[in-house]
Amino acid sequence: MNDKNKNLEEEVIQALSKVQEPELHNDLISLNMVRDLEVVGDQAAFTIVLTTPACPLKEQILKEAKEAVLAIDGINQVDITMDANVPSDGRSRGLLELPIKNAIAVASGKGGVGKSTVSVNIAVVLAKSGAKVGLLDADIYGPNIPVMMGVDHLPPIEGEKMLPAQAYGVKIMSIGFLVKTDQPLIWRGPMLHSAIRQFLTDVNWGELDYLIVDLPPGTGDAALSLVQSLPLTGGLIVTLPQQVSLDDARRSLEMFRQLNVNIFGVVENMSYLDLPNGERLDIFGSGGGERLANESGVPFIGAIPVDPAVREGGDAGKPIVITDPDSPAGHSLISIAEQLAARISVAAMQREDVIPIKMVG
Repeated sequence: MNDKNKNLEEEVIQALSKVQEPELHNDLISLNMVRDLEVVGDQAAFTIVLTTPACPLKEQILKEAKEAVLAIDGINQVDITMDANVPSDGRSRGLLELPIKNAIAVASGKGGVGKSTVSVNIAVVLAKSGAKVGLLDADIYGPNIPVMMGVDHLPPIEGEKMLPAQAYGVKIMSIGFLVKTDQPLIWRGPMLHSAIRQFLTDVNWGELDYLIVDLPPGTGDAALSLVQSLPLTGGLIVTLPQQVSLDDARRSLEMFRQLNVNIFGVVENMSYLDLPNGERLDIFGSGGGERLANESGVPFIGAIPVDPAVREGGDAGKPIVITDPDSPAGHSLISIAEQLAARISVAAMQREDVIPIKMVG
């Protein structure tokens, strides 16, 4: 490398040290997000390694990095490759020997609020972005995930462990694969605990960036069993705007707090209905999810409008983020998944044992 190119590389590093990662509130160089920097003549090339492929601000980061480097005298062309490496939450899952970087539970205080819909669409969005994603249906009494993901059986067993089903790039496990549709499960706590633990230990999940866990409604045995079996990165609360739903959702939120589980935010489902005349109808009330988040001191990360296509897609095994991602409901669910991924990254990078290294190359 000649002296001119070396000097230009140093100027590129200096320029990128002024470009901020908006969620992590630090610059790209300090966060060790710039790799494989090379300057040849008047051309600079490098890779930006994000903390999640579902980064909601990736286009902003790309734009600002490009502008910063092109402002250097002597650089006329920039080639930036975007990549991602999801950080682990640092929690030991050694007892279960699970190579899962982050485990997120989706909870609600009562049934019928769309918790499974949110779980399914979040998982699909993260997988579509390029992440390795698993979806665990821990709702033993009401396993809806197989129907909503359009799968009805597991692959043949290979070796000593079951293989998860797969759809839309997501690995899936549910009791719904193992019992008949009309078969009731009349199980006590120990049986629930055993089933959930087996879904973790006896299934070959492989390496996962995210495991999304669809909890049953309420604050009963299944939620406790999961937390006892699998250290969680955090939880997400789903509610409707109406007061009854909010009261129940608050109980789930406080359950996470008592179990020392980080709460990533509140999602309000069926938030409103857009009418053909342009008016908005608040079927279940207005602003309840945001009030719950504010009162509880946690983020409010999205409101999902009422849309018959969401229900139709769930019944047909075709999530709306696949069939109509540009619809208001699809757009809201994509935004919620991206915000969740960003908050998971922030939590991982804020761990005391994570020390960003200033290094390029």
